[in-house]
This record gives sequence, C-alpha cells and structure tokens, in this order.
Amino acid sequence: MEIVVIWFRRDLRLDDHIALSKAITYAKKHEYKLLALYHLDPFFTEMEMDINNEYFFQSLAHFVKEARESKVYVHLLHDDVLRAFQQVMDVYDIKAVFFNEDEVGIGQRRDKQVTDFLDKKGIHVSMWQDTHLHGARDILKADGSHYQVFTPYYQSWRKQEKQPVIKVDKSFFSGHTICDESLSQKGNDKLRELIKGCSRKFDQIGSDKAMSTLHHFIQKRLTRYHEKRDIPSVFGTSKLSRFLKTGTISIRTIFHSIYEEALYEDEGRETFIKELAWRDFYHMIYAHYPEMKEKEINLAFQGMKWNEDETLFEAWCKGETGFPLVDAGMRQLNEEGWMHNRLRMVTASFLTKDYLIDWRKGEAYFAKKLVDYDEASNIGGFQWAASVGTDAVPYFRIFNPTTQSKRFDPSGEYIRKYVPELEHVDEKWIHEPSKMPIDEQLKSGCVLGDTYPLPTVDHQERRKKAISLFEKAKQQ
Repeated sequence: MEIVVIWFRRDLRLDDHIALSKAITYAKKHEYKLLALYHLDPFFTEMEMDINNEYFFQSLAHFVKEARESKVYVHLLHDDVLRAFQQVMDVYDIKAVFFNEDEVGIGQRRDKQVTDFLDKKGIHVSMWQDTHLHGARDILKADGSHYQVFTPYYQSWRKQEKQPVIKVDKSFFSGHTICDESLSQKGNDKLRELIKGCSRKFDQIGSDKAMSTLHHFIQKRLTRYHEKRDIPSVFGTSKLSRFLKTGTISIRTIFHSIYEEALYEDEGRETFIKELAWRDFYHMIYAHYPEMKEKEINLAFQGMKWNEDETLFEAWCKGETGFPLVDAGMRQLNEEGWMHNRLRMVTASFLTKDYLIDWRKGEAYFAKKLVDYDEASNIGGFQWAASVGTDAVPYFRIFNPTTQSKRFDPSGEYIRKYVPELEHVDEKWIHEPSKMPIDEQLKSGCVLGDTYPLPTVDHQERRKKAISLFEKAKQQ
C-alpha cells in the first residue's frame, strides 16, 4: 500500500499544523493513504523519570486518545529511529514523510540522520518550520550575519510578516488514514508503562486546555500583563509555555489570537508579544551557537573556575539556601514543575553569582524539572544570568535576593505559600528572617538554624568574590 507518513514530535495537535496540512494535500493529490507516527525515543524513555518527562508522556497519551477520536490512529514506535522507520517500510510503500523540523540540539541531529536515511531509500522528505514565528535564519542583518543583541533583532522581527494560522482539512481523516495496531503494539505497551510509572497526574494538558488557557489569558490578564508579570504571588502570566513545549497549541494561534481577541492595543499586549520574540531570539542564537549547551558564548568566560561545592548545590536544588525568595522559587519548581519567570532569573543569578556554581549544573536541573522546558530559552536564560552569554546582564550587576524579595513579593505572600516554615513570620522579617530576635523566632514558630536554615552565604561577600572571579577570567 502506498502511503504518506506524518511524523509527530513536539507538535501534539491536529489544528494549525503545517506538516500535517501539507501531508494531507500531498496525499490527496497522489491518492495515497496517511499514516500518523510518533517515535518514542529510548534516549528519553529509559532515562530516570522526573517532572518534565512525566508531563510530556501524559500529554502524548492524551494526544493519542484525542487523535483517535478524530479518526487518526497515531502509531507509537519504540526503537532506534532508523529501525522504527524501517519497520514501517517493511509493511508499507512509503512515498513521502512530512514533519516539522527541529533546527537545534539533539532534534536537529536526529532530523539529519533520518533525512539522509530516507533520501537513500528514494523517499520524498518534506520538512517545515512550525515551532516558532520566525525560524533561526529568517531574521538576519543586512549583511547576512545573525543578530547577537536582542533590541535590534526585535526591531527587525516586528517588521516581518507573521505566517497565518494554517487550516487542516480534518474531513480527510475519515477513510484515508491507516490504523495498524500490530505495528504500534510495542510502543503502546511502553507508553502505558511510562504513564503507570508517573508519580503525579497533570490536568493542564491537551489542545482544549491550551485554547481555554489562551482565551482566559486574553480576556482576564493581557491588559495588565506588563504590570503583573513580575509579581509571583499573583496569576499574572499566560501559563501557555507548557503547551508550547508539547505543541498542543501553535505559536501562530497564540500570536494571531492576541491581535484578534484583544479589545484594543495596549502595553500589556506589546509586552507579551516581545516575550514571543525572545523565544525566537534564543532559538536563533542556539542555531548559530550549537555548542552553547556546553560552552559559554562569551569567549572571555570559557574555562572559568566555578565552585564545585555539592552541599551548596544541593541546598539550592532543595530550596534550603536561607534566602526566602530563592527557596520559594526552587520549591515551586520541585512541586509543580514550573517556576515564575522572575524567579527563574533570581534563582539562576543566585546559583551563579552567590554560590559561584557552574550555570550548566543549574540548566541541567531545570531541564529535569520544568514541564515547559525549552532548551534554547533555558540555556539562553542561564547564560544571561551568569553573564557569559550573548546580550547578557553585565557580570558586575548582581541580583540581591533580599532586594528582589522586597520589591516583587513585598508582603511575603509568595514566600509563605512555598516556604511553610515562614508562614507565621511577621512581614518585617519575612525577607531576612535571619535578623529576627529570638523572641520573634519563638513567637512565629520559626527557629533559625533549626526550623529554617540560616543564610548559607553572605551576599555582599559573594558579590565581591563574583566580580573578582569574572575580572580574573577577562584578564586571562
């Protein structure tokens, strides 16, 4: 049987999906059947399960069910990627394979491997840029080089026309898609095993939830987004990042909905649009610096001697640093698999500038925990906070965790939610509980060094040490 394969990856939806739409058009033209495929990569299925993986696999299981209800059977193949495609070729005559490409990281390397394999077999390969508003090479300077500073990139990005929402002819699914349960049995069993092994159940998954989250954000929070997005105790952000990670909603749908549904142009909308541009910017940077997951972009800071104190790193991971805002952020991450963006900056800065610990260790920890983990944005964010990346915060500008706490969580509401030891601490002491007199400690039920840790470092001393460390690196 002659078929066209639509290969799903981080695009778990049937709406506004470029590769799917193009595959349907191709199949119609040539009168081929359509086979939907998802490759369960052993690299991910065999690693230790953490919040990131649990969320993704639950999203995948939801998508498989959702697609089945729309007459699309998603075949799950659990094997080496080339052997997975060979299994399909052993049964069907594949004429073409359509997918939305990865332009960075391990996904890019896999795409090249598969494309070379299929090309040698004489199979037509059709790749599409679907995950970003603009691909890694869409926004370039006049001389053809890439931008390294966000502001001029953004100015150019704003002028470029954005691709419209893509229509998918779902009527094609009925009677034109293949359902071969024997091909998918091994993968089905593996996904069931993975879901069974999850330690928590997520309800913020799937396309319907993504769309309702988008509409609620536009109607309730968009106009004040610029005012509320930095306050972790309020629901001021979009909470759409987890859906973008799994592709249960398209970036185009978000962008155009913001313009079509917002009642009027305001600062909140423009601030949010700029965040979408940051996402494209870091993706572009990663494509041009493929080694940035392991190496600092700023050559002056490659080879820096970072602190290797595992006790301090463990305190950071657990949220037991003795700095309330930092601890609240890390505990939110560990509990929910998500952290407010302001806290991502604060905790990353604290790890790299107060503890002087290698940013790569923090990036790897976030990769395990964040349900919205985006490799390019996370690496870019850590290199920014550590002052070693492109357009990064200057190394001598160091977040003071106590000042950040007073500014963005003045009443301590966020801190008390995630650090229950401090729940009854008076507002006067909530940002610096180590300064509490003993009678206040006893009154609040928070005894320093017992109920809650004393500060593990002296911020002012560490600030001086950090600046010295960076200056030495520059001189060398």
